[in-house]
Amino acid sequence: MNAAVLRQPELRLPAHPNELDRRRIERALGSRKRYRYVSPVVKGVTGGYLVESPCCSRNIDVEGGVIDVALLHHDAASASWKLFRKDHATGAWELHGVHRRLASVTEILNADPERVFWQ
Repeated sequence: MNAAVLRQPELRLPAHPNELDRRRIERALGSRKRYRYVSPVVKGVTGGYLVESPCCSRNIDVEGGVIDVALLHHDAASASWKLFRKDHATGAWELHGVHRRLASVTEILNADPERVFWQ
């Protein structure tokens, strides 16, 4: 007698966010060039990570409140990272670039020569 085997579809959890990469991003941000005296926070969001930080320059928030710095989104289909900057005037996220490695994204955030992230 043949026994039927019931197979359940594979349930896959999204790769991002995860605690390991969240901590990697937080550690990497310790090497940034701008606003080294503030402590940014990296939060997991659907498909990636949100970087927030107190606004010490007072350019965005005159009271020095917490502002959005960057959004990192992992695109599983292309195995790439999309890095977004916040247009604080409109409140919209703007694509800054697409990268193959997470380390490339954090290097750009740390250098920020155009001052589009750490304002």
